[in-house]
Parts: sequence; structure tokens; C-alpha cells
Amino acid sequence: MGARRGLTDAALDRASPVPLYYQLAENLETAIRSGSLSSGSHLENEIELARQLRVSRPTVRRAIAVLANRGLVIRRHGIGTLVVPVRVRRPVRLSSLYDDLTEAGQAPTTRLLAYEVVPAPLDVATGLQLSGETRVLHFERLRLASGQPISLMRNFVPLALKEVVTEEGLKLTGLYRLLRQSGIHLRLASQSIGARSPRPREARLLKLGPGAPLLTMRRISYDDAGQPVEYGSHIYPAERYSFEMSVVADSRT
Repeated sequence: MGARRGLTDAALDRASPVPLYYQLAENLETAIRSGSLSSGSHLENEIELARQLRVSRPTVRRAIAVLANRGLVIRRHGIGTLVVPVRVRRPVRLSSLYDDLTEAGQAPTTRLLAYEVVPAPLDVATGLQLSGETRVLHFERLRLASGQPISLMRNFVPLALKEVVTEEGLKLTGLYRLLRQSGIHLRLASQSIGARSPRPREARLLKLGPGAPLLTMRRISYDDAGQPVEYGSHIYPAERYSFEMSVVADSRT
């Protein structure tokens, strides 16, 4: 399907000192990152795109080369130019996915899949420093970035936070924002990252094929007083998501 969708020659400033090919690349990147050009869609061929935008074919070719270098499209012989999934690169720090996506201009949205009071599973009770069978608030969310599913998140918080962590609030914003708004500030977290294949329900919700790789993250977060506030178990499609971190050399090396 043609993937121009709203991109016209009017979007190009022919009086600007910025080359037309670069303007075109920037406009196409904006369309890709906003979801207007969805993952897997085809860009129209160079000749047709050049005709529609009233630019030369070399201008279109150079713009597509810029996008390819940025990892936003791939060119396949006999198939054409395809939009590839936009990867979310998230620094490993104590922040929420909602805040990170918002800062990156990814327009996060949330589907709340579960919201219930349950007895704490053993690993959750241990992580939150609760006695066995203590009831906790459990919720599960599907987080989307620019319309694409980017994470499936299961969280448990102490039942005392139920009036803070509301159903409506979770649909509208991130968990950490809700906590901050109530005066709870997270200062420390214990976090582990891994990988595995998706289960059938996970693959369906995240729109993944069987056996597609998942990144996993388990996090226990603590407040100013050192009390555990949140136990989270999240999964991410590896093709759309990555963790980034800085490492420092050991002073003994």
C-alpha cells in the first residue's frame, strides 16, 4: 500500500537552504515515528514518490538512503522499501516507561487488562517484604508507543496504595506519575533483565510471531524511607525495544 498519507510537496520548503532530500527524510522520519507510516508498510517507489512530491528521483533516493542509515527503512530487491519497527531505546535508570516514551515523543497509550486485589504470590510477598498471603493490588497493562504495542506490564503494590493507584489513573498516565502526585518518591530499585520466547497470549497482545524474542525485566522499587513500593514484571518485544546503559572501568584495571 502506498505510504505517503498526508506527505505532499507543500511539506517541502524549496526556499530553504536545507537540501530537499534532507527535508524529505526528516518528514518521512516524523511520519514513521508518529505511526502515520506503520511498521511493515511500503514506501511508494522512487519514480512515483518523486512525481507526487515534484522532486527529482535522485532526491528521493538520497532521502531513502538517509532513512536506511538511521535504521528506519530497509530496501529489498523485488519487494521495495519497507518501514521497519521503531525501536524504543530506554536508559537503565529508575524511571517509568510512560515518562521515557513521553520524553522521546512516542505518544504512549495504555490498555488496562486487569485490576484486582489478590493474595500476594510468594515472590511478590518476599519482594515487598510482606507476610505470606497478604493481599495486594495487582494490575496488568499493555503499553503502546505511537500505536504499536511495546510492553506488557504486570505490577503489584501494597493494598494501602489502592486509593492512589486507581483504574482511571492507570489508563491515563504512568504508575510513577501517580505515585509522585501523591507524594511518594522512588529512590532505589533492584532490577534484573533477561530474555525468553513469548507465551501464546503474550504473542497475541504484542503482535509477535511464535518464538519471537522477548526482553524481560523484573523490578522492585523503594521509596525515600527504603520501603518497597512496587513489584513489577514486564516484557518487551526485542525488535522494538532495547535497554541502554553506561559502564565504567574498574579502577583496578
